[in-house]
Amino acid sequence: MAGVQPISAEELRAALAPTAAWLAGEAEQPPRAVLGAAVKTSARWLSQQVPGRSVEVRVPPFVAVQCVPGPRHTRGTPPNVVETDAATWLRLAGGRLSWADAVATGSVVASGNRADLSEYLPLRPLRG
Repeated sequence: MAGVQPISAEELRAALAPTAAWLAGEAEQPPRAVLGAAVKTSARWLSQQVPGRSVEVRVPPFVAVQCVPGPRHTRGTPPNVVETDAATWLRLAGGRLSWADAVATGSVVASGNRADLSEYLPLRPLRG
C-alpha cells in the first residue's frame, strides 16, 4: 500500500455514516457506490491499524485486504481467511454485531488459527 494516504477517523466515520440507517433497518440499501466506499474504507482502516499479511479479509465484491502480524502469505489461498458480506462487515466494524455472534450464525466464515478478528472489531474510532 505504498503511496496510499492513511485514512483518518473522520474519513472512516464519513464513509460509514450513509449506511447507518440501512444497517439499523430504517432505510433502503444505499447505492452500490456508497456501500462500496463504506466497505472499502473500513476494511482499509483495519489493515492500516492492524498491519500484516497473515489474514486475508474478503468482503466480495468490494474488497480484500491483508492484515494481522504473523507469517506472510504470498501464493494461493491464504491459510487465514475471513469472508463475509457487506452488511455483516459493516455491522461488525461499527459494533452492531459481535464477532462471536457473526461466526456462530455463519454470517462470517473464518478459517485459520489467526482468523479471529474479535480483538480488532468494532473498529477503534467507532467503539462506544
